Amino acid sequence: MAVNIYHSRAAIGPSHLNTKNMFSQDIFANNFNNAFSVVLALCVALSTFFTIVLLTLPSQYDPYKDQPLSLVDSEGREMKTKTREDEKPTVWKQGKTVQVVVLGDIGRSPRMQYHALSIAKHGGRVFLVGYQGNISPSFAQVFLLIQTIDSEIHPDIIFNPLIHIVPLVPVPNCLRSSSKLLFPILAPLKALWQAHSLYRALGYRSEPAKWMLVQNPPSIPTLAIAAVICFLRNTGLVIDWHNFGYSILALKLGNSHPLVTISALYEKLFAKAATHHFTVTNAMTRVLRDDYRVTAQALHDRPASIFRPINTDERASFLARLPETAQYAQDLSPSSQTPWKLIVSATSWTADEDFALLLDALCAYSAEATSKTWLPKILAIITGKGPQKEFYLNKIKTLNQEKKLLNVLVQTAWLTPGDYALLLASADLGISLHTSSSGVDLPMKVVDMFGAGLPVLGWGEFEAWPELVKEGVNGMGFDSSRQLVEQLITLFGPDTGLRKKLKEGALIESEYRWDQEWDRVGGNLFQLT
Repeated sequence: MAVNIYHSRAAIGPSHLNTKNMFSQDIFANNFNNAFSVVLALCVALSTFFTIVLLTLPSQYDPYKDQPLSLVDSEGREMKTKTREDEKPTVWKQGKTVQVVVLGDIGRSPRMQYHALSIAKHGGRVFLVGYQGNISPSFAQVFLLIQTIDSEIHPDIIFNPLIHIVPLVPVPNCLRSSSKLLFPILAPLKALWQAHSLYRALGYRSEPAKWMLVQNPPSIPTLAIAAVICFLRNTGLVIDWHNFGYSILALKLGNSHPLVTISALYEKLFAKAATHHFTVTNAMTRVLRDDYRVTAQALHDRPASIFRPINTDERASFLARLPETAQYAQDLSPSSQTPWKLIVSATSWTADEDFALLLDALCAYSAEATSKTWLPKILAIITGKGPQKEFYLNKIKTLNQEKKLLNVLVQTAWLTPGDYALLLASADLGISLHTSSSGVDLPMKVVDMFGAGLPVLGWGEFEAWPELVKEGVNGMGFDSSRQLVEQLITLFGPDTGLRKKLKEGALIESEYRWDQEWDRVGGNLFQLT
């Protein structure tokens, strides 16, 4: 019986094993087929994705396509471009297209506007990318632009057919906050929004360019997006260093904050992605060379032609016309028995400008003028917009109520470029409160004041200050409100010798112009001069 059972099991054993093996092989084959199908689907999806990406990447720069279109008539003869009266036709030079990029308000970035105008002046085509408010960049809608354009936009930019404005999409209000507590949350979201907007503007809404000139700061996300676009479009990246982004961030968060450290490393990393660098001072060039290991060339700020000295008649006419000065025009006239003095300070109302210092100085001057009756009254006009403006307007109101500004009248103004230039030329003294977050940048406002022949008093406790202001020649530096008061008393006192010397020095400084400086540095790099 046992033998039979054994033989019975032995008889069925191989068949059972074969069935089990076949079943296992079927499972393996099914699993393999399923896995292969998944892998194949993933490969097809990735291939499709990369195909779409490659097909939709920004087009590359082609120097043979970077040339003007020839307009011909019905008989095939070339037609000349028509311009406004008394203007020479604008000629676009082949291979000279430049993207000028500022992740900020174009109108409040005079240096980048000057870059654009200089490039266009020498026949380069410009795509000017930045925030622009509500105006349309279409040259065909010039009449509309005249009615709606923000006051600070340089009019020559709008009328120049070689300059095309590419406006960035503004950041939503929900991502804007001055709160230090919300900054770590909102800052990354704001950077992502700006990165997307900037990528679209540089890669798809403007044509490929031979060069991209980028303002820094802001560095995040500007430098990263610019580097990627330049790589994809075969464009040369040029960074125009106005300051260091991490140093401005440190004003808000403190030097020891991790985001400041990350920002500094980020800035150093992407600085190496650029082929060329401009700086506003020799001191900044040195920092880039020693700390960033990149070679830069100083392209000093110089005033545009709109800033110029004016004569007595022009001054009187302007002061009588400007709303902020009209009722005091007679008091500001040199022919008045007790002429007032006009001082101007342009401020962005931010943390890197200590406006409280100026207010303290004006209060102290007013107190001195009460006892020293030979000191003139002062009309102080403060121009500009910024986050701290309302705070200081309330403070000025309080000081007036406390009768601490009896001999000083403080006015605020927001002017057109033309009126701002005339105001500087009409003033007796310019005040700069720029403290420099990095120590190696310089305030553009002082350059404009010199262009108008206006001597300057400014905060001078940073390395680059002597590059611009020659002490006792065209201006003077101060390190406290007390020293500023002493300078005002000296300059507005009965001894006019120093004031005349500073005025003469400022008039000499007004002869140095942007065009000459740009042609020497920028024109040479872009091969336009």
